Amino acid sequence: MPFSRLAPLTLAAFLALYFIWGSTYLAIRVGVASWPPLLMAGLRFTLAGGIMLGFLRWRGAAWPDARQLRGAAILGVLMPAVGNGLVTMAEREVSSGVAALVVATVPLFTLLFARWFGHQSRALEWAGMALGVCGIVLLNLGSSLRASPQGALLLVLASAGWALGSAWSKHLAQPPGAMGSAWTMIFGGLALLLSSFAIGERLQAWPGATGWGALLYLTVFGSMIAYNAYLYLLKTVSAAAATSYAYVNPVIAVLLGALFLGEHVGAQEMLAMTVIVAAVLLISWRR
Repeated sequence: MPFSRLAPLTLAAFLALYFIWGSTYLAIRVGVASWPPLLMAGLRFTLAGGIMLGFLRWRGAAWPDARQLRGAAILGVLMPAVGNGLVTMAEREVSSGVAALVVATVPLFTLLFARWFGHQSRALEWAGMALGVCGIVLLNLGSSLRASPQGALLLVLASAGWALGSAWSKHLAQPPGAMGSAWTMIFGGLALLLSSFAIGERLQAWPGATGWGALLYLTVFGSMIAYNAYLYLLKTVSAAAATSYAYVNPVIAVLLGALFLGEHVGAQEMLAMTVIVAAVLLISWRR
């Protein structure tokens, strides 16, 4: 459906997903200058999930059963903890734009993991996978990731963790609706805080206004608003349309990183972005 014919709330949800999730890479890059990465990510998700849970219980939402909580715990570890936590760690070494380009490969990993759960891949999906692998190779040949092999590894593991959670989520019992998002973020946030404590992260100095602003933006906009916009879109439009953020976010992240942080993305990275976006578009293509 053309954007001009979308309901105002649906259009607002699309714009929130495209621009907010695209801008979180910039916010993370700014935030890790003041916060230890796992601590910041843990606070972000614990706060967002806790606030959502409190609001839902106040509205009378039912308490999940043990099986649903187990499913939310698995997804919380794979998606917010591994998927976002490792991205946050990587952005200490890798620019926000390049981080977003690597994370754009999530649909490629999701396609592979989905086969474990019986998904039959179409020819276009395999073509997109092959093209995406070419994009990943191009991206790793560029100077941005060659300068930080550890950052590149963290981003690939983060993408794989988020993709495994996405594929597995269709086969796990979860709390319904927004309650599922709240518990997933709570479990993910707690896993991140435990990991932060385990590796001995410490605040070197009390964060200033910029650090607190980044944490607040990630908590309210990046987690609470964007996640709920995503849930709304999954209920009102096709899954392919709802997941179209995967090939819009990298473009937004690259532009914002260049505009506000002066990040340089070379010709090779731009070519890799074009290839990866085309690959994701092929995978999610429907008539």
